[in-house]
Amino acid sequence: MSNTGTVGVGVIGAGVISSQYLENLTRFPDLEVSFVADLDRDRAAAQARKYGIPGSGTVADLLAIDAIEIVVNLTIPAAHVDVGLQILDAGKHVWAEKPFALDREGGRLLLDRAVERGLRVASAPDTFLGAGLQTAQRLVDAGEIGAATTALALFRAVGPESWHPNPEFLFAKGGGPLYDMGPYYLTALVQLFGPVARVTAAASTSRATRVIGSGPRAGTEFPVEVPTHHAALVDFESGASAQVVFSFESRWECPAVLEVAGTTGALALPDPNAFEGMISVWTDDPAHPREIESTGVSDGRGIGVLELARAIRTGVPERAHGQLAFHVLDVIVSIDESARSGVPALVPSTAQRPSALPVGWDPKARTV
Repeated sequence: MSNTGTVGVGVIGAGVISSQYLENLTRFPDLEVSFVADLDRDRAAAQARKYGIPGSGTVADLLAIDAIEIVVNLTIPAAHVDVGLQILDAGKHVWAEKPFALDREGGRLLLDRAVERGLRVASAPDTFLGAGLQTAQRLVDAGEIGAATTALALFRAVGPESWHPNPEFLFAKGGGPLYDMGPYYLTALVQLFGPVARVTAAASTSRATRVIGSGPRAGTEFPVEVPTHHAALVDFESGASAQVVFSFESRWECPAVLEVAGTTGALALPDPNAFEGMISVWTDDPAHPREIESTGVSDGRGIGVLELARAIRTGVPERAHGQLAFHVLDVIVSIDESARSGVPALVPSTAQRPSALPVGWDPKARTV
């Protein structure tokens, strides 16, 4: 692998989410996407053709290409760890789709193997690198609302079976709203407040089965294997706290809520599963908030892969680092454990709060 110049990238997994990644990754001049792999080789070939990528085939084919330095792992959650270990054993850095793993043991395996191999493992979500949450982080860091003390995070939806053509994995182990949507909100909260120390949670399941609502399998019934609603009180190491809800039990599409209150004001933030949006700031006049347009990167999924690539070339830590992803996974597992046991759960891990991106950081610039 080269230590200079454009960073070679391969993608494993040609499913629904791959289109968002490939559309962006193929537009960043610091990256060279050369291969798409999937168990369904026809699907991989179709995605490669669509985005002008020269190669497609099997995972083994991809891992044999010396020019590929970073592999983007877009497999289903149950395969994240096994495929990630294969990537590391092939001598390549990993960008993992969320959740980082299904349990602490799997996440620790990835981190330890990366250290053993002298490689990096980074992970989605990269939405916290987008303009919306970066602007929020800068406002909090600048003391715009005094010391941040509390937060409210709400995700409530009817469930992905309404739109996803193959949603079963989202209702199996490693799925549900906690594992599927929790990473966006919890990563944003760690970005703003720092690491989590303790959680207290409850959970429920509204229906034992669900029905696919779109695509060629519409009308197919399948079992629900995980809770479809989690609510938790989150205590941070700093002494701040947050209330969070992750639910597939709503009967209508509710807007995302992420609010942060401080000693002198409060912020209403954009959807943490998006890359931009307006921020409302309440300080002196509670009846008339200031509206702030977020500034920064709005290119979408894949900017974390680019930030990782630039960090590799410059020899600095990446912001969406594996320890952050592992800590968020640890918080998720702790919420699950607390809900099952009915008692608070300590979060064993910690993580460094990522610094804000430099103002003017440009994905479309050639820097390496």
